[in-house]
Amino acid sequence: MPLELDPAEFDLLVDRALDDLPDDLATLVRNVVVLVEADAPPDDPDLLGLYDGVALTERQANHTGLPDRILLFRRPLLDMVDTREELEEEVAITVVHEIAHHFGIDDRRLHELGWG
Repeated sequence: MPLELDPAEFDLLVDRALDDLPDDLATLVRNVVVLVEADAPPDDPDLLGLYDGVALTERQANHTGLPDRILLFRRPLLDMVDTREELEEEVAITVVHEIAHHFGIDDRRLHELGWG
């Protein structure tokens, strides 16, 4: 049976993962909002997170606009773990993974680095 956790408690885990980012990294993340959605998109129901934006490496000098978004999908994350400790770890990994996309690091490189 998958782990169950109140949405507000899940949000606290996400907040903790963001708070645990090293300060020198966190200060470089600008104009990015992190949101939690219950479910992943229907075309990829097992997706844990998604970076929706223009990576810093792809931006033009005059880039303006809406904030980039990092989406975390609560139900797929809950479905893949058995314990709260495992969930905390998976949330932290997913947050780092999606922030890495903000910096232009692709999935191949993230897998090489152990953050896949």
